[in-house]
Amino acid sequence: MAEGIETAQEAIEHAHHGPEHTVEPNARRVAVLVALLAVALALTEVGSNSAQNAYLTHHIQAADDWAFYQAKTIRSNLYALQADTLASLPVAAESPVRQRIDDWRMQTKRLDDDEKTQGRKQLMDKAHASEAARDHAFHRYHLFEGAVGAIQIGIVLASVSIVTRVRLLAFAAAALGALASLFALVVAFDAF
Repeated sequence: MAEGIETAQEAIEHAHHGPEHTVEPNARRVAVLVALLAVALALTEVGSNSAQNAYLTHHIQAADDWAFYQAKTIRSNLYALQADTLASLPVAAESPVRQRIDDWRMQTKRLDDDEKTQGRKQLMDKAHASEAARDHAFHRYHLFEGAVGAIQIGIVLASVSIVTRVRLLAFAAAALGALASLFALVVAFDAF
């Protein structure tokens, strides 16, 4: 009888302390899955931050290009206004006045289209190119953010699978994380 009591006490003690020291094999696998998803999340965040920085850089460049375009427009308009004003005067036919009018009209023309100093036409093209680069970077940023969200959901599903012991959640987390990581990789190589 003493031996039976001793065995029962050992069983109770083992049951009492056992769960604290034993880890289910599935829990270990899910922990590895969570670690892999965390690495994928960190790398995807780096891509997202890089795309966001590119967006901001191109946005500032586009704003600078349009500001320069606007400044050239103001200067061009001033030269044109001065030329028109002088041309309306009775002394417009006189040689020095006529020379000044022609110079101002030439300045207006140069400010509108000049390959050497970037006229308004060239600045407009440059600003449109900066806007296109900005919009592309913004699109990439949003794609990365979608991948980040999906990987985060995968981590949550994996964590819940440990608590609930529902293996299907772990498989769903692995699938979602793998797809989101693959998508982030495609975005990183600028395939979109």
